[in-house]
Amino acid sequence: MNTKDKYDKVAKIYDRMEKMLFFNKYRKDLISLASGKVLEVGVGTGANLPYYSRNSSVVGIDFSKNMLEKSKKVIKSNNMTNIQLLEMDIQTMCFEDNTFDCAVSTCVFCTVPDPIAGLKEVYRVLKPGGKVLFLEHMRSENPLINIFLFMMSIMSKIFLGTSMVRKTQENIEKAGFKITERRDLFFDVVRIIIAEKAL
Repeated sequence: MNTKDKYDKVAKIYDRMEKMLFFNKYRKDLISLASGKVLEVGVGTGANLPYYSRNSSVVGIDFSKNMLEKSKKVIKSNNMTNIQLLEMDIQTMCFEDNTFDCAVSTCVFCTVPDPIAGLKEVYRVLKPGGKVLFLEHMRSENPLINIFLFMMSIMSKIFLGTSMVRKTQENIEKAGFKITERRDLFFDVVRIIIAEKAL
């Protein structure tokens, strides 16, 4: 079963799974930094959507149809008219170059099959000087912590196609972004990273 099919399958219970993760409380602060024309990649079940300013124009994409159905319910229940949802693969987005002022990613690049390809696509569709806001978990700089992450990754890859040991910060830089801020939330495994596209 490929990653897309796995997420289609777990869409009904995904919200309950996410609520067990402590870093969900950081979503609101992160989303408050988004402005202008915003792209959210891997919008999932729409956990971030209530936090966007009504003055922003938001496009949320996901490759899972079932996850998007959950997001649509969030939009309807909150009467949001500034958010559009599209079924789309982050690795091959159909937007033109330099379209968005800002991009948002929360717990996405642990799962994208080719994370650097996905990050390069985000870079492409951002306007020069545009920023991208990440809330991601990744491999630690501490080898002892990584022992546990590698063990967890065995099961997470089977059920969700998710890796616990990706070098996401390095991948962000490899895609061309300049990191302007980093905040470690849970040791250095869960991080907020703010990055920019060159002018």
